[in-house]
Amino acid sequence: MEGISRRRLLRGVGLAAAGAATGAVGVTEVPRWCGWDHPPLSGGYAAAADNQGAVGTSSVHIRYFVETSRPLVALTFDDGPAPRYTPWFLDALEEAGVPATFFMVGRNVRDHSGLVKDRLDGHEVGNHSWAHRDLATMDLPQIQDDLRRTREIIEEKLGRTPTLMRPPFGHLGGSTVLAADSLGYDVVLWDRQMRERRFKDDPAGQAKDLVDTVRPGSIILAHDVGDERRLVALEALKDLVTGLKARGFEFVTVSGLISRQ
Repeated sequence: MEGISRRRLLRGVGLAAAGAATGAVGVTEVPRWCGWDHPPLSGGYAAAADNQGAVGTSSVHIRYFVETSRPLVALTFDDGPAPRYTPWFLDALEEAGVPATFFMVGRNVRDHSGLVKDRLDGHEVGNHSWAHRDLATMDLPQIQDDLRRTREIIEEKLGRTPTLMRPPFGHLGGSTVLAADSLGYDVVLWDRQMRERRFKDDPAGQAKDLVDTVRPGSIILAHDVGDERRLVALEALKDLVTGLKARGFEFVTVSGLISRQ
């Protein structure tokens, strides 16, 4: 009973702290702890209750989508850059004439920046951590160091300063919220995604699924790194763009979506 009470206490404190850190953005659900029996005492929600003055404001925004009546949509890609698929996605986006936001992994930028350095006109770059570790299992100083390191390599190799970050796996612990706020990031998740398992062999079905369900302000998740399932996004892209443009939608970056809400 003592262990159960302790876990409930930690989760409750963390929710309150995460809510405070996000200002008007409420946290209404506790995510699973990736197989852990309890939240880590030095990370995630527990760390959110141990701010110790690291964050002096409550200005971070957490967005799954952007509330707007304008027919705007943002396409995002996670985990690159990498040789296997990233150039193909850039080719397809150029052919379709649409911008995207790439949430890049720091070590991949270090190793493969040449693939994208001169191909990002019109696109946006966001921070997706250094090595795609689960930030919700790390404490505040670790996350701050991780995000700073990633920002520095993006600035060095690509000449961009990211203002948006996306936590790997979409896992969002309280310490991640505090780290994002202390470094001036807004947190971007998603409300629509490429269903790579379901539509692995049906790119037309994937395109239709999104064309039928995207709403004004939607943020779509895709990946430009991984196994062959990722290619459904590539194969569905032309029909997705054609279908959404037929509905009157305009593709913008996430920052463009936020600025035009």
